[in-house]
Amino acid sequence: MCVHTLFSSVNTNLMSSIFLCGVILIFSSNAAAGETCRGSCGHVQDECSCHPTCVSLLSCCSDYNQSCFQVTPHSSSMLGGRALRILGFVLPPGGRLLCRFKKEIVREGFIDAEGRAHCISPLLYETGWIPFDVSEDGISFDRSGEYLSVHPSKADPASEVTLVNATQWQNYGTPDVAGRLNLTWNSSLIGADKVDIELWGYREFNRSTEAAMNGSSPLQAELSYLFSLGRNLVNSGTFSFIPEALKDQSDCQLGNIRITASSKSDGARDEPGLWSRAHVLAWNFEQTFRDDSAAWAENKCLQWDVVEKEQPGFLRELIDCPCTLAQARADAGRFHTDYSCDIERGSVCTYHPGSVHCVRAIQASPTHGSGQQCCYDSSGALMLTGDSFGGSSPDRAHDWGSPPYREPPRVPGYSHWLYDVMSFQYCCLWSDHCQIYFNHRPSSGCRSYQPPKAGFVFGDPHFITFDGLSYTFNGEGEFDLVSSPERKLSIQARTERVELQNSTLAKATWLSAVAMKERSSDVIEVRLAERRLQVLRNQRVLPFTEQRWMDLHRVFVSVPGSHTVTVMFLSGVGVEVRLHEGIMAATVLLPSEFTNHTRGLLGFMNSDPSGDLLTRQGEVLPSHGATLEEIFTFGTGWKVPKMSSLFTHDSKRLLEAHSFTPSPDPAFVPAFSLPETPDDPLVAGMLTTCVGEGARFCKYDTLTTRSLAVGNSTLWAHRNFQALMDALQPVVSCGWLPPPRYGKKNGTRYLEGNTLSFSCNEGFILFRSTQRTCLDDGTWSGEQPFCVKDDKVRFILGAVGSISAVVVMGVMIQLHKRKQDRDREVKLEQMSTQEQIC
Repeated sequence: MCVHTLFSSVNTNLMSSIFLCGVILIFSSNAAAGETCRGSCGHVQDECSCHPTCVSLLSCCSDYNQSCFQVTPHSSSMLGGRALRILGFVLPPGGRLLCRFKKEIVREGFIDAEGRAHCISPLLYETGWIPFDVSEDGISFDRSGEYLSVHPSKADPASEVTLVNATQWQNYGTPDVAGRLNLTWNSSLIGADKVDIELWGYREFNRSTEAAMNGSSPLQAELSYLFSLGRNLVNSGTFSFIPEALKDQSDCQLGNIRITASSKSDGARDEPGLWSRAHVLAWNFEQTFRDDSAAWAENKCLQWDVVEKEQPGFLRELIDCPCTLAQARADAGRFHTDYSCDIERGSVCTYHPGSVHCVRAIQASPTHGSGQQCCYDSSGALMLTGDSFGGSSPDRAHDWGSPPYREPPRVPGYSHWLYDVMSFQYCCLWSDHCQIYFNHRPSSGCRSYQPPKAGFVFGDPHFITFDGLSYTFNGEGEFDLVSSPERKLSIQARTERVELQNSTLAKATWLSAVAMKERSSDVIEVRLAERRLQVLRNQRVLPFTEQRWMDLHRVFVSVPGSHTVTVMFLSGVGVEVRLHEGIMAATVLLPSEFTNHTRGLLGFMNSDPSGDLLTRQGEVLPSHGATLEEIFTFGTGWKVPKMSSLFTHDSKRLLEAHSFTPSPDPAFVPAFSLPETPDDPLVAGMLTTCVGEGARFCKYDTLTTRSLAVGNSTLWAHRNFQALMDALQPVVSCGWLPPPRYGKKNGTRYLEGNTLSFSCNEGFILFRSTQRTCLDDGTWSGEQPFCVKDDKVRFILGAVGSISAVVVMGVMIQLHKRKQDRDREVKLEQMSTQEQIC
């Protein structure tokens, strides 16, 4: 893949190449005409460039746009069928076009009447950016581009087939669920008057023994054509039917509906078309299901129970859930909103009744590709399956899939449906055997959960280290925010001079970009561009006009809104960049595994702030008593060497600032402090605005930038960070306690200070502790109670009473006997004494 080839040399060859290209070409808009980008996308040529930065540097080879093309739309469901128009690529109408995806899947493209070339996205079993190249002769595939393959649930809803009343579709044949099924689609998206409506089924089956011995998964995924619901139908955008039950059992109980333009062949792969979302094909089950769905589902549940017991265990691989909803929403590096139960969307939690919000662990488990799901009630407490039908439940297959995808159980969406959702339907929704399901999918609790540590850079700029030390460093240039050679993590920050309203430069800087990389991941950069956040992957701007989430190489990026970007790495590291009033702030979240393994401006993470001002040379600047000048010298020591920079220098300004001259500028000295003079017109408003915790940062930024808006933005950022820190406070969990058999438990909270009370059912008596309290050492007070039937208690007490009477009688007899013996001994002694006297 050309992007990876490019990045492998970015730190050695690319910067020097860009430097040369910048010197030679940056002031010219006409690139060399003798060199071509065909087969060289992502590389820098001798006299021109085929690298993405060439567009803004005005250094592209003349055929760059045609050879290194872009497509619109730039994303497609992994199910395929979407026409991707190649921009800047015009061919003779009626000509031939071949599209080759991932160097292995070759499909016919097409050229429309205007000569615009199109490729049809193929059916894949993976997500992420998919490289492809095209050829006109079928031999030379030397023009390349890429598109984003997305999880079917994240595809454009306007391009989906909508199953009207999805609950009816998925429960068809159960009691009181029958009638006509309806579906709709956008008819304008299918360029034909007649359409075919098809059913496709998904299954996972054992591949050949030979294939399995090659190290691949023994299972293979397959989404295949089953039959047509209708052919040569008018493309009206609506269709309805009454499904007939099958005579025999089908191998496929999960699938999708596809609509395509009418053709002579049924089930042709990778044709332009629209797909429904995956759903349980209850409406296509055999007649025995409709005759007695509960008995049918019970049989399926029991079969699943047998199979599940033979599967390898996966629960120990999973990360524990956060203990509170606040922790779950704050731990952005390891957990993300589960869209099926989202508090921001009204808490419609079909599979977790009683929950208001669920999150999923972002990363799948390493060995089995399993997932963790954590759900919370309206009080913010973690819900557990031991207490509630709607409790948190782990998944054998992660819903979002996991690299390398393609093979079960790592297929996005579908593996999860097969292993976790359908079994839930069998055991919990269609029959009364939910305990069987939860025996295999118990909540893991939160006893071993540790919140991440957070570091923060904001305002003008100010730094709060992972251990809580705060300081101000107004250096200009590119710096190591977090450097962890042991963990192969690098997070860099770029700061630039603040431009005042009169277009002069202040003696202060602020954050303008953050770039990051972990091990062999893509390089992600988030920068300020025209007062908005722009995201780059390997120095190419990422478009978020169609998607808010992207699965990239060993990293994920989420853009929930125009002012927030969250980057998540495989290790659980999270970086959240926010924009407020045109000013950037960045939060870095590190799991506990990074303890004693960090350097840089955010300090040495070890819970001791006294050692946070650690220099690159390994010396510690005492945090107490350090002068502002000494802190400035400490900060400049963490400047990034030019050849180690992760940033994109794709403009004359950036090249001049960071490639042609020393960085940071040694001549720049910031204003270390500014007086609050009464005659300053800003002071009165500043004293009103800058109050409470964070006021000193607000005042400094107001005076250095001459802007109350900037000071207020700094205060806002600081308060948000404090709220984050409050949410991430560690809590002690004592773990779940069961109710006594034949009894009840009052309470479902298991954190420090929580008390549970226990009682027995009528006719039973409670023994041991009636209440237990979670202590600060993570243990419960008291003893686990149990209930005994009251008639057994009476019998035992009666028996105890009888035994006690016998024992007492025996003791009395024994004591009486001992008294008689002593009396006899006394008489004998007296008689002996009398004889001696005589």
